[in-house]
Amino acid sequence: MGGFHPVAEDHAPENCSTLLLIGPDESNFWHQFKNSLEMQDGQSNPMDRWSERVITSLARKINAKPIFPFQGPTYAPFFQWALKTGLMHVSPIRLLVHNQTGLFVSFRGALALESEIQLPKPSPSPCPACAAPCASACPVSAFEGEFYDVEACQSHVLTLDAERCVDKGCAARRQCPVGKDRFRNLEQSSFHMQAFLSSPTAKSD
Repeated sequence: MGGFHPVAEDHAPENCSTLLLIGPDESNFWHQFKNSLEMQDGQSNPMDRWSERVITSLARKINAKPIFPFQGPTYAPFFQWALKTGLMHVSPIRLLVHNQTGLFVSFRGALALESEIQLPKPSPSPCPACAAPCASACPVSAFEGEFYDVEACQSHVLTLDAERCVDKGCAARRQCPVGKDRFRNLEQSSFHMQAFLSSPTAKSD
């Protein structure tokens, strides 16, 4: 997804000269994960467990330290790290937007390297030249306030679900014109939405 050369205030691991953010290769990711032992063993958090196994294995091969967004507290500042790459920016709905995957930004982990490696040049945000269809796509306007309205989103998806977000994924994310050819398949989107609905906020309603 991108990387950067951290400084002290970035809260990277000690002796980290390059930090790489790892996200799904949407064209291959779901097939690999779907057929994994973690997806088929019936235990909880299959994607987190799969990500930990795969990324830790890669880290050992290249002498890197693996970091995961789901391990905490204290949680690693992946959002701030993403902005440091210069390849991801804050969108009009305050979700991250990537220059290739649009609003479908997710991180499975990060790799902290002691060596400094060359990284891609930063790219400008695609949002200033965009009509921002994402801003009006949510049927319950969950992104219009100062903070994302998680409860409004979950309540709608659990009842009316006018935009079929459970089956297709977030309606606002789907409206982003960047990366239209890299959209997640429906099965993967449904998996992520079901995980979202299983969070404590949804269960307490």
